[in-house]
Amino acid sequence: MSNPRRNALTLLASLAGASALSACGFRLRGAEQTRLPFKTIYLAFAENSPLGVELRRYIRASGSTEIASDRKAAEAVLEPLSEQRTESVLSLNSQGRIRELSLFYYFGFRVLDGSGQQLLEPTDIVLKRDMSFNEAAVLAKEGEKAMLYRDMQSDLVQQILRRLAAIKPS
Repeated sequence: MSNPRRNALTLLASLAGASALSACGFRLRGAEQTRLPFKTIYLAFAENSPLGVELRRYIRASGSTEIASDRKAAEAVLEPLSEQRTESVLSLNSQGRIRELSLFYYFGFRVLDGSGQQLLEPTDIVLKRDMSFNEAAVLAKEGEKAMLYRDMQSDLVQQILRRLAAIKPS
């Protein structure tokens, strides 16, 4: 049997805890909307670029910045300079086979204003993830590698948005 008094006290304690967390500024990771200091931005990515697609989606979701289809009509232009995914062997087993890999995601970009002046000088972001490797489970490890690269791409988008939000246009 449930005790109505105990249920009321539990509810009251839960509400008190939730209000205490919100009062101290606690927010779940990813819950914050990044507000960009531009009304319009042009993203100079290829239409089928996975990074460009995800970045466009996040900017549209923020609601405060519109993605311009014309470079000359935008207040800011994000210009990718380089994007590369690589991997290197981290360790080998006693038979000389790969045991661990390091995955790298390099991305370089700059941000210009509508007249071509630099708002953000060329910036490089390098992300790294380590993974174990087992040749008995090659397909599973390839899937894990793809998942890690997708995770790095999402992390990269968040870092780009934070850097864009920190720009102080004149």
